[in-house]
Order: sequence, then structure tokens, then C-alpha cells
Amino acid sequence: MKRGFYNIMAAQFFSSLADNALLIAAIALLMQLDGPVWMVPLLKFFFTISYVVLAPFVGPFADAWPKGKVMFVTNTIKVVGCLFMLFYEFFAGAGIPPYLVALIAYGVVGFGAAAYAPAKYGIVTELLPPEKLVMANAWLEGLTVCSAIIGFVVGGYLIKPATSKALLSFDMPFIQTSIDTPAEAAIAVIVFFYVIAAIFNLFIPDTGARYEKQSANPIELIVNFGHCFSTLWSDKLGQISLAVTTLFWGAGATLQFIVLRWSEQHLGMPLDKASTLQGVFAFGIALGAVLAGRYIPLKKSLRVLPAGIAMGVLVMAMTLVHYMPMVFTIMILIGAIAGFFVVPMNALLQHRGHVLLSAGNSIAVQNFNENFCILVMLAFYAMLLSFNVHINTAIIIFGTFVSVSMVGVILWHRRNQRAYGNAEAWIGIEKGESVTHFDQRPY
Repeated sequence: MKRGFYNIMAAQFFSSLADNALLIAAIALLMQLDGPVWMVPLLKFFFTISYVVLAPFVGPFADAWPKGKVMFVTNTIKVVGCLFMLFYEFFAGAGIPPYLVALIAYGVVGFGAAAYAPAKYGIVTELLPPEKLVMANAWLEGLTVCSAIIGFVVGGYLIKPATSKALLSFDMPFIQTSIDTPAEAAIAVIVFFYVIAAIFNLFIPDTGARYEKQSANPIELIVNFGHCFSTLWSDKLGQISLAVTTLFWGAGATLQFIVLRWSEQHLGMPLDKASTLQGVFAFGIALGAVLAGRYIPLKKSLRVLPAGIAMGVLVMAMTLVHYMPMVFTIMILIGAIAGFFVVPMNALLQHRGHVLLSAGNSIAVQNFNENFCILVMLAFYAMLLSFNVHINTAIIIFGTFVSVSMVGVILWHRRNQRAYGNAEAWIGIEKGESVTHFDQRPY
């Protein structure tokens, strides 16, 4: 791998660590502010909505400047969101409910993350050749998941009574702050992880890739995004990989909150301990990502589709386990299967997006689809909570949906195979060629 790739990995590690630790701290803050239970999944909803609303604009923004600079600016926006969350009392004094301030502040962090993502993934396609994309994705996703593991653990550790007591007893010389709760102390520490990520952003090299100047007219940008959207969904390779990654990220975001609720109701674990189960799940994803990077080349990426069905079945099996070694085992297995099938799909989607579109625009389309799915699934899960649906029932509904959806994707792919021929032969077609019509390509 090129040296610049390791700077990207380091920046992503600390930014992702902070994102995941902040989720635990934000949940603790909502609990501290006595927000209703159905508001907890809405944290992720507020975080994610920027990915959907800004999708037509963040791709051109990421392509307009060297992507290391874009990552630095957008990471700084995350810091601003943290500070808003940290000093929520100032805004609450204007009559806004404190828990709503916390949600909006977390949404600002999501705004930064939405603009960060196209640059983060787009620079990989600029820096590396197609044959290294699966391996690069395995490294990047594996590292991201490792940072998630550490982030969940760090977030849980920071809100523990003993840790927060030590943090709150520390006084900054000559500085008076309003930080006086465990959640606020945790958020203050997490700000420093974002600062470290921003420093690594400054050392990401300029790849030299330049794209045609984009229009600043919002209407034209939306029209262009619609063209990119239809192009990727029309491509017979792009549509399958896009459907799988959309389902995975929607399911994965919802599963984060399901695991926390399941840990509390089914296993009797408090939030600071339940966060370790998310770390175990993330470890499984890292393991699956490494295996995929080792054994699944780009041209065989579509062969991992049946793993998605197994993931849904294993999720439903969560309702049957209480013994902690079995709990850890099933969480690792679910994560490993998820990582094993999403990494090749993500690499295939990045490759098709890079072939058909620009790096930034393709990632923006991907983010729009994935995060729209997250919004829908989180809204549905919040609705289940508002109706007091038992967590095991919610898990069965969730697991069934994942398995049935993956069966549908596999049947869709097989229909494409019958109509257009062998997909694997055409994964590496030249830049600008779209696999859409029978008379254009066998697939």
C-alpha cells in the first residue's frame, strides 16, 4: 500500500473512535436529561439525516478540493457539534428542551460526518488501483471496526462512575467550565480524539486527481445527483452491490440500538457494560473483513451474497441465549458474517462507481441510499419502542426482514445472470462503460 493510505487509516481510526464513543456518551446525556426511551434511536436518526439531505452536494464538494483538506474541514465541524452538545445548557436557556438540544448537536456531528465520507472513501479509489480495492477496503473497514470496538469500550469506560468521578475532579488551571456530569466529562474527552484525527488529516497527500468544475447552482447539483443515482442503479453490477450495502448499513445501525436494549432487558446489563457487546460485535465484523480481504477477490465478490441470509437467522437466535459465553459467540458470528459479505460488496460498488461516475459522486449516491435505509429502519424501530413492543419480538421482526431481503437480492441477481450472462467476466470493464443493456454487454 502507498504511504498516504496509512495516513488515511490513522485519520479514520481516531475519527471513527470518537464517533462511536460519542454515541455512548450522547445516550448517557439523554438519560441524564430524562429524554423518553424512544428518543435514543433518534440520536442516530439526527446523525444520519445529513447524509440524505446533503447527498446531492457533498460529492461535488469532495471533488472540488484535495480530499485531505476536505476531511480536515469536515472533521472540524464534528468538533463544533461536540461543543454544542457539551454546552447544551446555554441553548436550553433560550427555551429549547435540553434533550432536543442534544439531538440537534449530535445532528451537527452527523453533518460533518456526511461531508467527510465521500472524501474518505473517494480518495481510496484515487490512490489505489482496482485490484487493491478489496484489500484496501478490508484494511479500512477492519480498522474502522477496530476503532468502533475501542470507541464503544472507551465510551462505556468514560461514563462509568469511577472514571467520571476522576475526570470531574480534574480542574483546568485558570479555566472555569460548566462540565459537572459524567456524560459531559466524557464528551469533553472525546473532543480531543477528533482533534487528533484533524491533525492526521493535514498529512494526507494530494493524489493529483482533479475533476471537472461542478456547478454551484443547487438545482443543477440535484439534477446531476439524480443522473448519478439512476446511472448506478441501472448498472447491473452496481444495483446488486448497492442493494446489499444499503441493507447492511440500515440493518447495522439499527442493530446497534437493538443490542443495547436487548442487553438491558434480556441480560440485565447497564449501559456502560452493554457497550462492550457492541465492541464484541464490531470485533466480529473486523474478523469477517480480514477474511474477505484474504480470500475474496473483486471478481468473486458476488459469491458472498448467501451470507446475508445467515446473518438474519443468527440475529433471531439472539432471543434464545442467556449464557454469556454463548452471547459473546453469537455476537462475534453475526459480526463476522456481516463483515465477510459487506466488504466485497463495498469494494465492488466503489469500483463500479469509480468506473461510471467520479469518486465523490459515487460515494455520495452510496451514502444517500445507505443512510436513507438507516432513517427508515431507525424510525420503524423507534415506533416499535413507542408501542412498547418486547425487544425479542423486535429482534425476530428485524432478523426476518434481513433474511427475506437477502433472498430477494439473490433472486434479483440470478435473474440478471439469466438475462445478461456471467457477471464476474465484466466486473473489470473499462471506465465509462455501463452494464445496462443486453445489446451493450452480456452482463
